[in-house]
Amino acid sequence: MSSIQHSTFKIQHFLPPILTFALAMAAWESLVRGFDIPLYLLPAPSQVVATFMERPVYLLGIGLATFGNALVGSLIGCGLGCLVAAACVRWPLAADGLVPLSVAASAVPIIALSPLLGIWLGSISPASKVGVVAIMTFFPTLVNVYRGLSSPRADSLLLMRSYAARQRDIFLKLRVPAALPFLFNALRICASLSMIGAVVAEFFGGPQNALGVYIKTQAGILRTAEAWSAIVVACLFGLLFYMAVVAIERRALRWKL
Repeated sequence: MSSIQHSTFKIQHFLPPILTFALAMAAWESLVRGFDIPLYLLPAPSQVVATFMERPVYLLGIGLATFGNALVGSLIGCGLGCLVAAACVRWPLAADGLVPLSVAASAVPIIALSPLLGIWLGSISPASKVGVVAIMTFFPTLVNVYRGLSSPRADSLLLMRSYAARQRDIFLKLRVPAALPFLFNALRICASLSMIGAVVAEFFGGPQNALGVYIKTQAGILRTAEAWSAIVVACLFGLLFYMAVVAIERRALRWKL
């Protein structure tokens, strides 16, 4: 593919979401201005941007603190999910019990677990926020990676065994490459879930330099423009996390492109 064609492909890939975002922001701005909606109910995008520009360093700073909890929690949750998935492939009896349980546990609202983890690990401590994110990211990773590790066809496994391949070689040379697309699919999901979990956990307690605490405090006194500016920061960090995962995926799975 030539460089011109490659550039055209990139533009065509990003143009639809950019246009959709621009139209959504224009419709939001027009709705607020046209119906004269009070600021404390719904600020216009221009008001949110103006509020953000008043203290960008502070907002990005508290966003970075929350993102740190999200990153640590996702590393723990995804790492444990991969380890348990590998154990389930090695011992199928464990998979029969754990995988269906993981699907059911994924349906539990995290807002119901956040206050309990705050009691167990401390509502102010980062450990409770990291724990919430770890739980949210563990189950999608377990289910996806287990599916990936189990995806090689039976004839491929038989061929490896006919060459007297050891279980370690079968795992590393057959199962792991087959599971990589499933793993990155889970990581993309968890990149978004991690910021959601970290912010929601902070609603139930946390230090002042935390996005969830800031959003809850500002919304509670009807300073919605400030709350929305913090929400924008949370979206920004979540988007950057997602894009980092996609960039790593493109490099790691270049052989599939």
